[in-house]
Amino acid sequence: MRLTWAAATLILLSAPAFASTEAQLANCAAISDKFDRLICYDNLAANVTSASSSVSASASMAVAPAVAATQKNGTFGLKKAAVKKEDFGLIKKADVEEIEKLYFTVAKLDKDAYGTLTITLDNGQVWKQSGSQRFKLKTGQKIFIERAALGSFLLGTDDRNSTTRVKRLK
Repeated sequence: MRLTWAAATLILLSAPAFASTEAQLANCAAISDKFDRLICYDNLAANVTSASSSVSASASMAVAPAVAATQKNGTFGLKKAAVKKEDFGLIKKADVEEIEKLYFTVAKLDKDAYGTLTITLDNGQVWKQSGSQRFKLKTGQKIFIERAALGSFLLGTDDRNSTTRVKRLK
């Protein structure tokens, strides 16, 4: 009984604060300077959220015992799945393995006016160099293309320790 009286008192005391928010909004809208107006709105939002959180906290204390009893009755007799400490928060990945690196043979090479390579592979795929950095290739050379960060791809050879970023055209 005391809890309901306390909740009712808090709600009645906070009603004038919510009524004055319209007046405070009108005051903020009347400010001509953009920065000052933004500060006014931010302060108003902070006041409204702190007042609403105190009202909702007091109201939730009054309703909490009834909700807890209902939840206990609804889950009675059910087994809960055990979660290991090591697996907590991990996203389960699919068991499908993605291909990370493939080997090809260069069938044809073209160079545009900017110095970027267009590489045609023996299986018909066409890849274009993303940057204009120098990267030597020959037709008939064995290369690999591997996945890189953020969905990009790298082209390289096993006999060198350098790669170049490429994107697929066909």
